[in-house]
Amino acid sequence: MYLSIPSPSINSISLGPLEIRFYALFIVAGIIVAWWIADRRYVRRGGPEEVSIDVAVWMVLFGIVGARIYHVITTPDPYFGPNGDPLKALRIWEGGLGIWGGVALGALGGFIALHRRGLRFAPFADAAVPGVLVAQGIGRFGNYFNQELFGKPTDLPWALEIDDSRIPPGFAPGTTFHPTFLYEALWVFAMAGLLIWLERRFRFRGGQTALMYIILYTAGRVWIENLRIDEAQIIAGLRLNVWTSIIVLVCAVIAFVALSRYLNDRPELADIYLPGHGPADADDTAEPADDLASTEGDDDTGTETETDRSDTVMADKNKADTPEA
Repeated sequence: MYLSIPSPSINSISLGPLEIRFYALFIVAGIIVAWWIADRRYVRRGGPEEVSIDVAVWMVLFGIVGARIYHVITTPDPYFGPNGDPLKALRIWEGGLGIWGGVALGALGGFIALHRRGLRFAPFADAAVPGVLVAQGIGRFGNYFNQELFGKPTDLPWALEIDDSRIPPGFAPGTTFHPTFLYEALWVFAMAGLLIWLERRFRFRGGQTALMYIILYTAGRVWIENLRIDEAQIIAGLRLNVWTSIIVLVCAVIAFVALSRYLNDRPELADIYLPGHGPADADDTAEPADDLASTEGDDDTGTETETDRSDTVMADKNKADTPEA
């Protein structure tokens, strides 16, 4: 009898008429942790307080929509295939979120929210991405409770047991599989620590940390994705997500090198605020409170008023009219 990791017997709990799925709880937990990490890092770097929660709302809403759209587009058969149900595309709680769509639209939502406040996107992204990695790792345990996204058959000691009703066609009952949810969770947790170390060691700024996040994540996603056996689009012998990871990885490396050189000539791109929106700009445009008083002849200012000049003339005239002793 091989050692193995048993799958959970349940994936939800019922509170009266309300059914709460563990998948959703892990997603929410990941979002909270990501926001907490991003907020602390952003404020410590000089970002204004109470901005992160507003940006997080935009990113989460855009990200969930983007993640679902990407999943449906890249895995269309369950929704639009011969036996598909288009309405299932709306049942996000049942699982099925594509990370690339989530990152892309989530970033767009964050960009919009930050620019509405006169803030640059890159510094916030740099502050947020370690927490995003941790959130991705937490979210993968939702896949564990759903018994989905596992890998090829294996008899390794950490192989994953799957209920017979969920084993894909063509595999015998009792087959155990690679726990790809666990591989990815461990990978992203480790990469979060490595990312913070690299950031401090090489003083990343202006979007470099965000690009390094993409490089580290996609490097792991290439080999993890190759282990998975769930339904996916195949192009030239590779899963679509593998091609996506390779392309994004190459683009991120090129962008990182180009950005590193560009920042040497444009250090202001690492600023928190967009031009004309910093706290100093607001102070410069305000009228000093004592401007009016300074024009009214305060002796300490050295400004001579009309009254002062009149008094001086009268004193000189009286002095001239007085006979010498």
